[in-house]
Amino acid sequence: MFALFEEAGKFQAGRVLSEADASSQVELESGKRVKVKAANILLKFEKPSPAELLREAQALAATIELDLAWEFAPDEEFGFADLAREYFSAGASLAQQAAALLRLFEAPHYFRRAGKGRFRKAPPEILQQALLAIEKKKQVQGQIAAWAAELAAGTCPPAIRDQLYKILFKPDKNAPEYKAVVEASRNTHTAPLALLQKAGAITSPYQFHWKRFLLEHFPKGTGFPPIAAPAIKDDLPLAAVQAFSVDDSSTTEIDDALSVQGLGTGTVTVGIHIAAPGLALQTGGPLDLLARQRLSTVYMPGHKVTMLPDDVVQAYTLLEGRDSPAVSLYVQFDEASLEVKSQETRLERVPIAANLRHDQLDAHLDETWLEDASVVRPDVPQPAARFRTELSFLFRLAKQLKAQREVVRGKPENFNRPDYNFRLAGAADGEPAGDEPVEITVRRRGAPLDLIVAEAMILANSTWGLWLADCGVPAIYRSQASLAPGVKVRMGTKVAPHAGIGVKAYAWSTSPLRRYTDLVNQWQIIAAARHGRTAALAAPFKPKDAELFSIISAFDAAYSAYNTNQAGMERFWTLRYLQQQGVQELEATVVKEGLARADNLPLVLPVLGAGDLPRGSRVLVKLGAIDLITLDVNGTVIARLDAEPVAQASEEGDSEDETVAGPIAIAMDVTDTSEDEVGTPVVVPAAS
Repeated sequence: MFALFEEAGKFQAGRVLSEADASSQVELESGKRVKVKAANILLKFEKPSPAELLREAQALAATIELDLAWEFAPDEEFGFADLAREYFSAGASLAQQAAALLRLFEAPHYFRRAGKGRFRKAPPEILQQALLAIEKKKQVQGQIAAWAAELAAGTCPPAIRDQLYKILFKPDKNAPEYKAVVEASRNTHTAPLALLQKAGAITSPYQFHWKRFLLEHFPKGTGFPPIAAPAIKDDLPLAAVQAFSVDDSSTTEIDDALSVQGLGTGTVTVGIHIAAPGLALQTGGPLDLLARQRLSTVYMPGHKVTMLPDDVVQAYTLLEGRDSPAVSLYVQFDEASLEVKSQETRLERVPIAANLRHDQLDAHLDETWLEDASVVRPDVPQPAARFRTELSFLFRLAKQLKAQREVVRGKPENFNRPDYNFRLAGAADGEPAGDEPVEITVRRRGAPLDLIVAEAMILANSTWGLWLADCGVPAIYRSQASLAPGVKVRMGTKVAPHAGIGVKAYAWSTSPLRRYTDLVNQWQIIAAARHGRTAALAAPFKPKDAELFSIISAFDAAYSAYNTNQAGMERFWTLRYLQQQGVQELEATVVKEGLARADNLPLVLPVLGAGDLPRGSRVLVKLGAIDLITLDVNGTVIARLDAEPVAQASEEGDSEDETVAGPIAIAMDVTDTSEDEVGTPVVVPAAS
């Protein structure tokens, strides 16, 4: 005797070896023996053989018209044999009964299962909906197949091109466009990215990188809702100073300015004036929520995404010719010894006499002109010449402050790499197209103006950090336990030394227009300036405020992502520069086994032939093919440029692991120093 039975949603047949009340032992055609529950056995028969029955039943099942079978089926519950007798004939054969079973089982939209071998026909309206859904699915599958065929043939369908970046970076895996790419990739044995490149879907390597960043961090776009900058209601006194700022020409978020009073009197007062959006913006207000979403301005060559709307920035920026509201730190120094005599924080309006520009002045303002009053330089632009005595004193003070920090650090700061400035020639307003001519110039670390501003900002951030702690007002601090390898800079709410800078406390407070942590700290500073030692009760953020920890966590993640994006965009433009200039060879220095850093460009690349060379070896490298999508370029050593390598001391904060990555983990090694945290690796804004 043979039996047809259902097991795990499949129909099988075999010889019955033994039977009991609840189950039977059945031997399949393969020889395998299985135990089958009695309730699962649907047919018992003597002939034909199980294989022949299933073969004949499957052929017959394909001929059963489901619409006709649904019409013939009774309205009440029925068995498969009942339908076979209605559809075929009253004397339906064993094969016809098995065929009806198979057909009913595979058409759940027509017939609902009501038990083993039992069914009930679907209501007409449910059946109609199911048929429409099936037809739609067939059409979608046909569209997926057609799109996949186009991709395989080297053409990108418009629908996939429109969804390109979403498919690549934030895919909806149920979307037909995504499924078409997957199917084409599988059929052609080609990675999706390579497939889309071959199909011409990626027309702009720049947009490839930029859209990925936007999808991840600005899915709703980079625009702002229409929000007006609130007015500062405080009746602020006018400071009796003439302040000046030092930034690049493209800077619009001018956060800081300096002033000097009392030269020649024996006591000199240095003013560090910080733009004061915190006097107008309120925690929990619309602009606070906007700033907290973005957390920082995003910089990259030729473009930026600001933390605050431009109208708001312009309302509080320290623009030349205005009396700008500011949070000012005044530090009195002995003019001869440069020892600190006193410190004071004021909320006031500060006359901004000039906005000096690095890129216009660095070539003219050197150490000799600042240190020797007898040196005449007609080429020095007038704004800087006007403040020569102030700049000379600030330069002398900056060198003193730096030397004092280096004593605390235990060793000098060692900056053996230049900073690089990127300029996209002829770029229109808005984001670049990606094909603009790029200029890369060197900005020397520690140049006089750079040093003046950096030391002033360090002085302000460290002074305010200690002062807030003394007043019992919590703040967001940056600290580093030691200069030992692997000890990173961390952010927290407790005051702690920053070994990398050489100060007892460091709270970012000098860039409130472009960093949210600085805006938070400015609110706390304003409270301390107004209330002194009782400020903890009036400050927006109280001691042990959980919101501060939330801000720190979000800022760390966003700032890291923004810096990674800037590094990737700088690498893109560096590779574009190599293409535009037709650079085939470059001089480089080995930084690690198999990796070299270009001597005159911000580029680290894998180099064949450098594996056995010691770190510091200088080599001439022949460049290979450049891929602007993966941001890859490699090279080959073709000549040794030195007999013995000069050992290179690594800079504090640099990773010993130089890495070159692709479009997901961006390649560029960036450890440049911001103007207000010397010695700590922070990406320098390429355009501000």
